[in-house]
Amino acid sequence: MRLLLALPLLAFALPAAAQTAPQAADVPYVTPLGQPPISTMVVEPVAMMLAACDADGDARVTRDEARACLARSFASTDTAGAGSLGYIAYSDWAERYLGDRNALPSPFETDIDHDNRITLAEMTAKIDTIFDRLDRDRDGILVRAELLTIRPGGFDRQRKRR
Repeated sequence: MRLLLALPLLAFALPAAAQTAPQAADVPYVTPLGQPPISTMVVEPVAMMLAACDADGDARVTRDEARACLARSFASTDTAGAGSLGYIAYSDWAERYLGDRNALPSPFETDIDHDNRITLAEMTAKIDTIFDRLDRDRDGILVRAELLTIRPGGFDRQRKRR
């Protein structure tokens, strides 16, 4: 009997409690003291590689610098001198120069003729496409600001996009 009397009270109390409780999306994430702020800028692995292609140290990467750097990195992976890389060797290249075997561009999108081999010409074509996308002012030179991706609101500590 007491349970029956308590049910109507719960019916009124639960909606009120639900309205007053802060929702996780409503509460901004505040970093603990001593912790760095939430990142709002990130860099794609291929953009990080392109930044390292700055041969003359002027903090600007030309298309010629990017192509020369790519040729050197390709040659360092093509140790047999075959002129092409299989997908496993491409993954080795990606791990060394992009930081992860699964970083983009993938071998599947780079292998234009789908012969399961990636040539320097195919890699150059793919990197040229990425270079064009990153070169926002279309001047043929990548500066550091063009290599950054800005994420409004940043990422929270669980790496979820806000």
